[in-house]
This record gives sequence, structure tokens and C-alpha cells, in this order.
Amino acid sequence: MRSLYLITGFLLLSIASFAQDRLLTVNFQQANVKQVVTAIEAQSDYYFYYDALQFDSLHVTMVAERKPLTAILDEAFKNTPYKYAINNRQVFLTKGRAVDVKLADQYFSSVQAGTQPVNNVTPVVAAAVTDEVKPKAVEALSENKTYNIGIPTNTITPGKATVAGYVRDAKSGEPVVGASIYVPSTQQGVATDGFGYYSISLPKGPNTLQIKGLGMKDTRRQLMVFSDGRINIEMQEQVTSLKEVKISAEKVANVRSTDMGVTKLDIKSIKQVPTVFGETDVLRVVLTLPGVQSVGEASTGFNVRGGAADQNLILFNDATIYNPAHFFGFFSAFDPDLVKDVELYKSTIPEKYGGRLSSVLEVNNREGNRKKYTGSGSLGLLTSRFYIEGPIDTNKTSFIFGGRTTYADWLLKSLQQPSYRNSSASFYDLNLGISHQINERNQIYLSAYTSSDGFKLNGDTSYNYGNTNLSLKWRHTFNNKLYGVFGGGYDYYQYGIKSDVSATNAYKFNFNIRQLNFRTDFTYYLNPKNTINVGLNSILYKLNPGSNLPWGDKSLVRPDIVPAEQALESALYIGNKMDVTQNLSMSLGMRFSMFNYLGPQTVNIYAPGQPTTEFNVIGSKTYNSGSVIKTYGAPEIRTSIRYILSEDFSVKASFNTLRQYIHLLSNTTAISPTDVWKLSDNNIKPQMGSQVSLGLYRNFKSNTIETSVEVYYKTLNNYLDYRSGAKLVLNQNIENDVLPVKGKSYGVEFFLKKSTGKLNGWLSYTYSRILLQQNNTNLGELINRGEWYPANYDKPHSVNLIGNYRFSHRYSISFNGVYSTGRPITLPITRFYYAGSERIYYSDRNQYRIPDYFRFDLSATFEPNHRVNQRFHSSWTLGVYNLTGRHNPYSTYYVSEGGKVNGYQLSIFAAAIPFVNYNIRF
Repeated sequence: MRSLYLITGFLLLSIASFAQDRLLTVNFQQANVKQVVTAIEAQSDYYFYYDALQFDSLHVTMVAERKPLTAILDEAFKNTPYKYAINNRQVFLTKGRAVDVKLADQYFSSVQAGTQPVNNVTPVVAAAVTDEVKPKAVEALSENKTYNIGIPTNTITPGKATVAGYVRDAKSGEPVVGASIYVPSTQQGVATDGFGYYSISLPKGPNTLQIKGLGMKDTRRQLMVFSDGRINIEMQEQVTSLKEVKISAEKVANVRSTDMGVTKLDIKSIKQVPTVFGETDVLRVVLTLPGVQSVGEASTGFNVRGGAADQNLILFNDATIYNPAHFFGFFSAFDPDLVKDVELYKSTIPEKYGGRLSSVLEVNNREGNRKKYTGSGSLGLLTSRFYIEGPIDTNKTSFIFGGRTTYADWLLKSLQQPSYRNSSASFYDLNLGISHQINERNQIYLSAYTSSDGFKLNGDTSYNYGNTNLSLKWRHTFNNKLYGVFGGGYDYYQYGIKSDVSATNAYKFNFNIRQLNFRTDFTYYLNPKNTINVGLNSILYKLNPGSNLPWGDKSLVRPDIVPAEQALESALYIGNKMDVTQNLSMSLGMRFSMFNYLGPQTVNIYAPGQPTTEFNVIGSKTYNSGSVIKTYGAPEIRTSIRYILSEDFSVKASFNTLRQYIHLLSNTTAISPTDVWKLSDNNIKPQMGSQVSLGLYRNFKSNTIETSVEVYYKTLNNYLDYRSGAKLVLNQNIENDVLPVKGKSYGVEFFLKKSTGKLNGWLSYTYSRILLQQNNTNLGELINRGEWYPANYDKPHSVNLIGNYRFSHRYSISFNGVYSTGRPITLPITRFYYAGSERIYYSDRNQYRIPDYFRFDLSATFEPNHRVNQRFHSSWTLGVYNLTGRHNPYSTYYVSEGGKVNGYQLSIFAAAIPFVNYNIRF
């Protein structure tokens, strides 16, 4: 055995002499160190390591033909203080003193039983990586250092090893999401997930990782891989010149990813879009994306590819938000200073998400700075906000806390009209996030959110609504290939209405929905070409459909309470993302969802094959608490495929099926504080939908301009429409007033985006239709004589132009142009007399439209300076919302006046609205 160690040591020490046999040809004319190294690496398999700052004065002029590396380096460094050392294809360049690559004496001395180490030198013994002996994660901070991965051994065995870790921002310690890790020698790469985590398979021996991230400076890491191990990487924020064009792997993600209809926006892009009152608004920016529309100004909900407002799953740090807006829909519920990124799924919806038919909007807050305390504040005409973040335990535990509020009452009180002076409106929201790293394999994330809105119009009825959300996640890394996320949370949404204009008729109305949720998600990196996702989740709904109670001692209002509902929604899913060939990639997923409608409840039984009306009730049945009344369940398919036609051109296709078990009952086209949510039961079936999409993706001008075109076709079943004269609030038997209809939606979306240079932004155009039909007489009355009719949010044409021009790092302007077709309405078209009285005859359902919508916004930002060491940084934002002052109609309504029916148009913002904001951060 001693002879084997000596032979191995002799071979390692002979690497330098082996290097002399490699003959190279060079021709340098005043070449710097980078040019010298590049030329040599191109002709050989050597890797150079050096500090560029130490070689800034080196300039090499020489010609050599078929000479060994040592001779070339001797000539290049002659009469200079620079040295070199060679070991195992690695060349170390230094100034002043060469690196010592010789092994220490007695390095290979073995320890026999009963003997002691020679000269107190501890022998190196190869150790297997077991559960008892595991290397700690390497913190790789330097580009010019080689990091050992795994437990070093005397020899490097053939094969591959799995290397994993986190990519974080060097300044704040927060994860860098979507960063690409690429290995030039194997031409393979991966991207970090939502936690900044990556896992990649590397050949044992020397490797170079190239790391790129959006908004981050490109970097690299040199590795010597012995076995499985972990390496954490820090990246510096990129500060680019205005004229620089930077090419990175992020800019080809739209071409190479298998995802379709997925748009991800970072907060920097969101803050460039001018919005009403100068408040950065996440939802307003989402509305500028192709395929996304709203029914009008200041509306809360949004419609995606022909879907209703309730068919969007809105997740805020994994918590469900039922009403995502403040202040009559003018502001979104998400504090822009805390938001990290926003991701919208409208075609390729991941198999881990379900419960809605149209889209998933995922909004994630930042984790908080792990290294130092920072914060900011903003003062506007109507709102103010602040946040602070920092470490609780440096590099392990961090927090972020922020809040917003409005002081709009002073503005209302200053108006001359009495109806405004007697009105009030206010809101606030608070966010708290805490992240804690227990150890290398375990992390905990806590997120809490609460909001409250209240308003009163002309001193009469008062309204209030609010969200409360709490979520907790535990992330555990089992090994470099497998990790799991276990989470749970509590979501609560409520609204209330009070009126005391008359003491005898004073009332208070309340609605609320609670849900407890649990989920677990596992990600397994099977090999470089296959990533498997598997998990399960469950939601327990507890819903109070409404209660109307007397308010005050003098009130004579009779209590009216709709019985509470509860249900359990569960799902199990599995998915696999695979690279079939270098050009062909697929994502295959299956999700099985199940819904159990639970007691206690008394349900009506209707005659089979007859409409669900009060005349067809044949009995009722009472169920005890917790008993299963009705069960629905079915598999859902999630598939997508991508084929690369060239480096900057690809084609994609996808197919999804989805199910939705909760319904929004509303007589408005947008989500409002008076809406009622209803669970599926034995009489109201779940909504079902399917979508097929096809898209072409092409980048131009070195991937600085992204373009795409997507076409889609969707089908809907069991979407709820309403009978004539339907009562939606406090209806004990709501199934008597709703009708299940089928629908079809189709369209084409064009998208062009430029993300570099002084002028950047995007342009989107969407043509889409959503048509509904109820032609089954067994379900009840026909709508529109059983013919297809447009939904009340059908808007065929939509154009959005977002632009930002930066004159310098201190001055920039932004603009936002919006055009869309007016939404459908049903109009009274004539009067007639019947049974001795005058009556109104209405047009077909949604036969007419309100006028088209157009708006142009403009804003300018002024930043005093960009000094790195300055404690406080401030900026001003000024602009005008609806610059042209166009009277865009939100709705139309009709009033009988003097024997005539007169129509009126309601506009929310019928004038240009200037705004100014002052921002400060530290």
C-alpha cells in the first residue's frame, strides 16, 4: 500500500513536467494578461487563475512557434515581477512570489496499527461521504479562487457529482431568482428557483461555472469537484451605462423555456409605468400584458383570455387574496416597495396550482436584507407608505415590515359639493415577513398581511372590507437532488355594510370567508435532463354567505341569515420537465383534484330532469356536521412542448384542463365589496374548462428585442349566469336564480418588448372573444333564445404601449397608452303597453357596447444623485394621469324621468389628474 501512495504522489508531482510536452504557437503585440490567457486556453486544456488588478501594467510582445507552455511564460514574464506555477492543468499567475504547488513532506505517510504519524504530520485518508461525514456548504466569494467541492481525496475518481446551493445578492443576502448557472465544458445549465436554489450534475475534476442573473453582474466560479457537495454563490448588482447592451441568458428564456403564456415582471419594470395618483400599482401593470383586460376604470378584478374576474387565483406569498384592491379599486393591495416580482400564468399553468379556470397571479415579497438595515418612505397627494428591513441575526435571520395608508378625507372635505364633504374614505395595509435559516438544510419563512378599507358616501351607508393572511413555510433539503417545501396558512376575507339613516330601518350586513390550507411540494432533480415535481395540497373552506341583522335598539329589521357552508378541496399532482433532445423539451403534468361539500346543511332535492326552481322541489335532506353531502373529482392535464428552430426562434404548444369549485355571484362586471362567493354543492356543479395554445417566439438584435405571437382556444362549462330578476344577496336557495351556461373563448396575442438601451418598454395587442350560451330547456329558461351572446366583459380589441426613456441616471420619463373596445351592455330599445301599463322592451343580451376606451399617462422621475456612500437617497415623481382628459365611460344607466327613459354615462376619471410623489430611501 505504501508503494501505491508513493507512485500516486510521483504522478501528481510530475504534472508540471508533463505540461512541457504541450507545444503552443502565439503571436502577441502589446497584449494584456487577458489576451495572453485567452490565446493559450484556446489552444490547450489549461485553466488560468489570476488577479487582473495585479497584471494591469503587463504588456507582452513576443512570437513563439510550437513551444511548451513553460517556455512561453518564461519569455512573457522575463524581467518582470510576475511568476507562475502549474499543477494538474491549472496555471496560477501571481506577482512577486510563485504559488507553491508541491506536496508537503510525509503527505502520503500511512498510519499502521499501533504507529504514530511521522514528525506530527497528520496523514490524509480518503473519506467516503456518508451521513456522518458531510462537507459543509462552501461560501464562494471570489472568481479567482478554486473551491473544493465534496471531501478531497488522493485521486479523482471518474464519474459525475451533484453540486447544489444558493445564489444570493452580495449586498442584501436575498436570493437571486432565475439566475442561470452554465458549464461551458459540458454545455449544460440550470436556473435558480424561487428560493435562489440550484442543483446541477458536474463531471468530477476541474469545472468552471458561469453565473448570470437579471440586473446582476456576470460572474464565474472555479471548482474542483471530488464528490457531491454544496456551494453558495454571491452576485453583485449590475450598474450599466445607458448605452451598454448586455446579453445574458435571461434574454433567451422566452425562447428556450417550455412555458407558454407566462410573464414575469420585476419591481423595477413595474415602477416605470405611470399610474393614477403616482402610486406604483402591480395590478395596473398586469393589465398592460397581452390577454389581460379589465371592464373599466378603477375596477378591481381583471379578465384573462375570456375568463371572469373570479376565475383568477391571486396568490400573495402563497396566501389567497379575494379582493386585491383598495380605495374603490384605485390602488392594488400589494405594497410596491416590498414586492420582489410578479408572475402571471395564463396558458401553461403549473400542475401545483389549481382551483381556478383562467390564470394564476403570483405576487412575492422580498425576504429582507440579511446584512444591514435599509428602508424607504414615500409621500403622495393621497397616500403615504414606508418600509424597513434588516437582519435580526446577521446572515441567518432577516425581517421586512411595511405599511401604507391614505388621508383622502381632507380632500373630500375641501370639495364644495355637500355630498362630497359628507363622505369619507380610508384604507391601510401592513406587511411583515421573516425568514430564518436554521442550518444549511432547513429554512423557515413567515409572512403576515392585513388590510382594511372603509368608505361612506354622503353620510348614509358605510362599507368596509379587509383581508387577513398568515402563511408559514419550511424548506428542507434532503440532499443535493431533492428538497421539499411544507407550508400552511390561514386566509380571511370579510366585508360589511351598515346603514342608520333611519333608526327603525337600521341594519348591518356581514359576509366572510375563511380558509385553512396545507401544502407540501417536492422537487427532485433526477438528472440534468429531468426534473420531477410532486406534491399535495388541501383547503378547508368555511363560508358565511351573509347575515342581515338589526343595528341599534330601535331597529325593526328582521334578522335574515343564510346558513354557513364548508367544504374540503384536495389535490395530488406530479409533473416532469424533460429535455428529449437538445432542441426538443416537454413538460408533462397531471393533477387530480377532489372536492367534498360538507355538512351541517339542509339541501333541497329537485325533480330529476327538471329545472332547479322552487316549483320543482320534491323534498329536502339534512346532513350532520362534517358529513359528506356531495363529492366531485377528476384528473386535470397540464402539458407543454417546445422546439427550438434556431438560437433565437422557437415554437411552443400547450394543453390544460382545469376545474373550479368556488363561484362569484355578482350583479357587477368587476369585483366589488357587495359580492357573494358560493361553494359548489349538490345542485351547483363545479366550473370546468380546457385550453389549447400555440405560440411562436423570436428574438432580434442579439436578443435585445423579444417578440411573440400566441393563439388560443378555450371551452367553459357550468359557468354561472343569472335568470331575469335574480336575487343574489341573502338568497336561501341561490340555485333557483342561477343558470349553468357553456362558453367558448378564442383569440390571438402579439407582444413586443425591448428591455435595454435608453428607450425600453413593450407593446401588446390582443384580439379576443368570449361567448356564452344557454340552450338547454331542462336547465331552465333560455338566454337570448338559446343563441350565443357575448359575456359582459367581452372586449375584442386591446392595445397597450408602455415606454420609458432615460436621459441619464438622474432623469427619465415614462408613458402609458391604452385602447380597448367598449364592453357589451343590454339597452332598452322600445316601449309598449301590456295589461294596461307601459313596459320596456330590451335588446338581446349584451347586443350593444359602451364607447371605446382610450387613455394616455405621462410621468417624469428626478433623482438628485447616485453616490454610493450617501446615507439617504431621494427622488421626485411628477406626472399626469389621463393626459387627454377623455371622458371614458365606466357604465351606462337609465332613469325614467317625466315619462321618458333617459340614459346616462358614468365616468370615473373625466379629467386629467396631475400627481406628485416624494420618495426617500436609506
